[in-house]
Amino acid sequence: MNSNSSQVIHTPKNSSYSTLLNSFSDNLRITSDFKPSIIFTPTNESQIQVAIHCSNLHDLQIRIRSGGHDHEGLSYISETPFFIIDLRNLRLISIDTKKKTAWIQAGATIGELYYRIAEKSKKLAFPAGVCPTVGVGGHFSGGGYGMLARKFGTAADNIIDAKLIDANGQIKDRESIGEDHFWAIRGGGGTSFGLIISWKVKLHDIPKKVTVFNVTRTLEQNATQLIYKWQHIADKVDDNLLLRLFLKSNVQSPFKPGQRSIQAIFSTMFVGGVDELLHEMQKSFPELGLMKEDCIEMSWIESIIFFYGGFPNGTSPDALLNWNTTSNLHIYFKGKSDYVQHPISIKGLEGIWKLYNQLGENTGVELQVSPYGGKLSDISESETPFPHRAGNIFMIEYAVYWIKMEDSKRSIDWSQKIYTYLGKYVSKSPRAAYFNYRDLDLGMNNKGNTSYEQAKIWGEKYFKNNFDRLVKVKTKIDPTNFFRNEQSIPPLLS
Repeated sequence: MNSNSSQVIHTPKNSSYSTLLNSFSDNLRITSDFKPSIIFTPTNESQIQVAIHCSNLHDLQIRIRSGGHDHEGLSYISETPFFIIDLRNLRLISIDTKKKTAWIQAGATIGELYYRIAEKSKKLAFPAGVCPTVGVGGHFSGGGYGMLARKFGTAADNIIDAKLIDANGQIKDRESIGEDHFWAIRGGGGTSFGLIISWKVKLHDIPKKVTVFNVTRTLEQNATQLIYKWQHIADKVDDNLLLRLFLKSNVQSPFKPGQRSIQAIFSTMFVGGVDELLHEMQKSFPELGLMKEDCIEMSWIESIIFFYGGFPNGTSPDALLNWNTTSNLHIYFKGKSDYVQHPISIKGLEGIWKLYNQLGENTGVELQVSPYGGKLSDISESETPFPHRAGNIFMIEYAVYWIKMEDSKRSIDWSQKIYTYLGKYVSKSPRAAYFNYRDLDLGMNNKGNTSYEQAKIWGEKYFKNNFDRLVKVKTKIDPTNFFRNEQSIPPLLS
């Protein structure tokens, strides 16, 4: 497999192997006794073609890693013999400011993409996620929600072409794969339908300044009532406004020294100036009591730094080019997700706080509550595989984290407890979930070839009615199920 200047790490005993494998994720919960035979880091497309040929020849499954932000580790662990194709060396980004487009190789991070756009133009932006260390390969193919989603849609909504390598090792683009296949990779998960090499995306005009704020309220500061009101307006405000909400546990109470409280952080992006924002907030959400001094006008690229908690205040955007911007703090983590279509009652919110108070000292939780509406609702459920459109007020990500291994069972049990509790308040038939917040609790494929019925258990939760079309595409383009993992789209077995 070793050709040209590609890097191949052959054995698990090699010290470089351990360093590289451990860099894939900060989530200590993701462990496996099954190690890859090889970690392959190609530097060009032809080397990937050779790797796919080797995989077929030696009956080794491949796992494809773009950025490593993988809630369940499916890009770098497996219980069957496998090797990893790590795309970290394929990270070229080409910006065309006149056509307002960009080509991005799949190993680049969204932070790098943001930086390169701003480097070329202060008037263009792209809607993708908040965390700059996420790789574009997986993020785009699963949807790609971010702070510009209500204005411009998801990252997947703005893909206009792609290059991938199919199960036969052929390099193809949108024209050669056809529209059904192209539809599938824009939200249906790229690793079910080929190995994405690069994406071509549409860029959008952005004003010279956007306005941001982070306003915090605790339960003692009327947070419950504010959250209740927020649910009634979050998906209905001006499309330029995205009012995100973070609900944190175990924070120090500002009013009761020595006691813990629960904190609601209203984290907001407005595509426009501060005066326009204040007018919209006074009209839609005066209860928050937003003041001009709470708001900061800044460039779009500066807002990327602002919203990412991994950078200190005043950090230069140059930091987005540092690929190793992940925290040195390795923690245990479990994530889940839900969609909410009707406001949760005051009583329902108070039930969440009671559950928060049952957390142990070494466990924390953050519910990340992301509003929908705007452009997200203007696009039909079937336009892309990403089906979470009109009718959703917001999405919840359950982020439960802990420090000590011995707290794992209790913390995971608690995450299931709050997930079960909120079942009566969230979407039903199916209870929907966001594919990029992968959750194996929803169901898994059998090893090797799995059945349609087995995959449908989890597949309809992520993709709703689009699941059947994804299966049909898979059956046509990869009938032998070469590209597979525990939650990949299966072909229909003959």
